[in-house]
Amino acid sequence: RHKANFDILEGFLSELLYEDFKIKQILESEGNKETEDDKFNRVDILVENKKGELVIVEIQNTREADYFQRMLYGTAKVIVEHIAEGQPYSQVKKVYSVNIVYFDLGQGDDYVYHGTTTFVGIHSNHELELSEKQKELFKKSSVSDLYPEYYVIKTNRFNEVAKDTLDEWIYFLKTAEIKDEFTAKGLKSASRKLDILKLNPADRKEYDRYMEAQRSDASFVETVKLEITSAVNDALKNNKAEIAENALRKGATIAFAAEITGLSIREVQEIAAKLGLDK
Repeated sequence: RHKANFDILEGFLSELLYEDFKIKQILESEGNKETEDDKFNRVDILVENKKGELVIVEIQNTREADYFQRMLYGTAKVIVEHIAEGQPYSQVKKVYSVNIVYFDLGQGDDYVYHGTTTFVGIHSNHELELSEKQKELFKKSSVSDLYPEYYVIKTNRFNEVAKDTLDEWIYFLKTAEIKDEFTAKGLKSASRKLDILKLNPADRKEYDRYMEAQRSDASFVETVKLEITSAVNDALKNNKAEIAENALRKGATIAFAAEITGLSIREVQEIAAKLGLDK
């Protein structure tokens, strides 16, 4: 959830969704209860991207027979919580539900599943499409783009042979290891963070001290730069003031002194007042 780690999550979602995913913010991940018997909507991570779309990322380790319904409830709750009262339904946000499960959910021989909503004619077998006006209103090209999309990654079904960059991420999710030849977005950053997390307590403390020293050094350098810049600006301003003063003593107008020094009229007027030349 830390901003410093956005590039890791952005990398994973970019590989999964096949687009350049950019995080706008991490949102509150536990929905409010409206009544005493209402269910909390607990999700691991809830992200809003630059397009205003919402992405739920869930990691489930233990078997849940009703996990499919939990996915449905999670998306429905998020949709309801992110539309204000009185807003038109056109403002309903697009939601992606990404579920990384470590048990055999349902039956199937694949390890990545993608679910969308489409409407198909029972007589013509043609898919229902958006009108041109609706495409313009929603900024979407198909009906399925309006509805939640679901991704299920069944890590236990993965054979640990990475054939593409998404597989590289799934290999990492299953084994907690990242091979040197992997090129998937975000994995290099994840590898660095993982190396730090694997340090023993003594080495981790030493690393933290080292990083704190690095931050202090960087802060010191920045402070020195600011002080030097400030001193140079003061010197330049004093030099300009001397030039303006000499010009005024020789009979130059306030406007002319301001023009040749770059000082403001007010600043030159203050100099003239100190010299008694403002009368």
